[in-house]
Amino acid sequence: MTPILQIQNLKKIFSRDGQSDFTAVDDVSFDMVPGECLGLIGESGSGKSTVANMIVRLLAPSGGRISLDGEDVTDADVRAICRKVQMVFQSPQESFDPRRTLGDGIGESLLTAGRPAAEAREEVARLLESVGLSPDFASRYPHEVSGGQCQRAAIARALAIEPKLLICDEATSALDVTVQAEIVALLSHLMRGHGMACLFICHDIALAQGFCDRLLVMYRGKIVEEGTPDEVIQSPKQEYTKMLIDSVL
Repeated sequence: MTPILQIQNLKKIFSRDGQSDFTAVDDVSFDMVPGECLGLIGESGSGKSTVANMIVRLLAPSGGRISLDGEDVTDADVRAICRKVQMVFQSPQESFDPRRTLGDGIGESLLTAGRPAAEAREEVARLLESVGLSPDFASRYPHEVSGGQCQRAAIARALAIEPKLLICDEATSALDVTVQAEIVALLSHLMRGHGMACLFICHDIALAQGFCDRLLVMYRGKIVEEGTPDEVIQSPKQEYTKMLIDSVL
């Protein structure tokens, strides 16, 4: 099976004025296959979000190679990337334009792709229903809905172009525990229905345990541990991994 995502020796170095350079991601490599859920786990500052931002071209890599669906996209235009990869962020309200309705935000990519306005509105209603929201949410603004509802709308927006890979960057960390469980269950259902792969980035190893097929643990820009959730949690090899487990279990 051709990997949907291949990361080879990825590196990101940030330059600091008057100071030495800072290596945020250091020689990271991993693959994902279609339909897989891969957990990228680590504390804030470990490099997880930097990896995600390089995959979607919000940041340019300092070195290494990124392939999507067998195609080298290391230097590709962000518009070419977003046809195959979509991202759901930590703060859903901030990811929507506060001056536009949720329906406008979800339907924007459909209109850009040339769908007629009436057809786009129908598709927005279908997408909202697919994430457990009624179609009338299309007329609401981000500040008029709860965090969980807004995150469901953000997932609907990501699904609009039928991506092959969904990246969730701390997509549940701003939500309470009950809503976290609902969003994870929704993502699991959508992955099965759409055949998507999911890169699930979080700091909570327990949350990823019941959702992900494999876990990668990042520390100071490097992947320090890899395995199935049971392997990593029941038999951690690194002291850092043990610390993450002890903090939540």
